[in-house]
Amino acid sequence: MPKKRRNGGRSRHGRGKTCLVNCGKCQCNPPKDKAVARFKTKNLVDQGVMNDMKAASVYGNDYELPKIYEKSYHCISCAVHSRIVRVRNREARRIRAPPRRFRRPAERRDGPGARPGADKKPTTA
Repeated sequence: MPKKRRNGGRSRHGRGKTCLVNCGKCQCNPPKDKAVARFKTKNLVDQGVMNDMKAASVYGNDYELPKIYEKSYHCISCAVHSRIVRVRNREARRIRAPPRRFRRPAERRDGPGARPGADKKPTTA
């Protein structure tokens, strides 16, 4: 019988069992090595309230509001349904490299966390 995936849809190489986690959508219990894990970072307040707080603050721009960090797990069916992961054809399933990450254009990287001189190309001598 042919195999569909090299790892069988799991990443538990050498382990007999892995613990179960709760799916963030349907509350089923997929194994931790089979579930799709995503790390979500959100601001504590929305952008409009954040601007009002910075305007009324005596600290100015020196104080950063805390963020909410949440790691969520999804079963495969919920991850496909909510488009967290996509279905790939047979040739694309063989590609094990992670997809390219989205990068902002260079002219928009001048926000509060921008590195000075990051958008300049190095000169060769």
